[in-house]
Amino acid sequence: MAEPWTAAHHAALQQRRGHPRRRAAGAGPHQRLVLCDRVLVTLVILRLQLPHQALAVLYGVDRATTTRAVHQVRPLLAQRGFAIPAMPGVRLHTLADVFADAATEGIDLRLDGTETQVRRPRAHRAGRRAFVSGKKKQNTIKTTTISDGQGRTLWAGAVRPGRMHDQTAVKTEGIEDLLRQHPTVTVTVDAGYQGLAKTFPDQVHAPPPKPPKDAPTEQIAVYEQARKQQSSRRICVEHAIAEPKQWRSLQRWMGRRQDYAQTHAAVAGLVADRAAR
Repeated sequence: MAEPWTAAHHAALQQRRGHPRRRAAGAGPHQRLVLCDRVLVTLVILRLQLPHQALAVLYGVDRATTTRAVHQVRPLLAQRGFAIPAMPGVRLHTLADVFADAATEGIDLRLDGTETQVRRPRAHRAGRRAFVSGKKKQNTIKTTTISDGQGRTLWAGAVRPGRMHDQTAVKTEGIEDLLRQHPTVTVTVDAGYQGLAKTFPDQVHAPPPKPPKDAPTEQIAVYEQARKQQSSRRICVEHAIAEPKQWRSLQRWMGRRQDYAQTHAAVAGLVADRAAR
């Protein structure tokens, strides 16, 4: 991360000055925290959600220094993308990259959404109801995760307010166009994506429809068996969703809602590295 951090740091300095530097490199104030310490501070805050002031005391710096370190390193972590198993050095950044890799390697994708509770917006603020989840009955932010058959995270994104349905968010990301471009790619989903499964019956596999209450016992038994088999194939994406939730920052988001997407991408990318290994 040294090269992208250095480039971003010099670009910010030049933008603040308004002209190229006039003094030789090494002049001016020195950084109280070197890059390695800045990365460690960011990882500790993402993993344990320690207060910035506590880390400032440990490092002997001001609280603003730790906050500035997080704001510098977190975007770099979010831009890294997601690791591919058995392909070191190659990373997936977009949903199109995931579908192209799945078509090349013959991977059966698993897709599902998850929610994280956020702070309730102030009263009378525009868009306040957009974050109220109909499922959780709380203010949440939703994300979508895609994994392979072994539960390894390949992509996480489509961040949206809790009121938006999972299928709507996926359509907004252009998944229908990607399914048409890659007809050999198959996706296993839950019952929330029944509409997508009806549109692409040969590619999107959703749970079978529930039989009526007065259905015969044999029909109910066949339905239960098919549902369990589909659930067994899909459960690995639940494991992929659960791993980032072990990081305290994603268990309940206490920061600004506009920073959540960046934090989730940073944590999911780090989890993808471990899962790929």
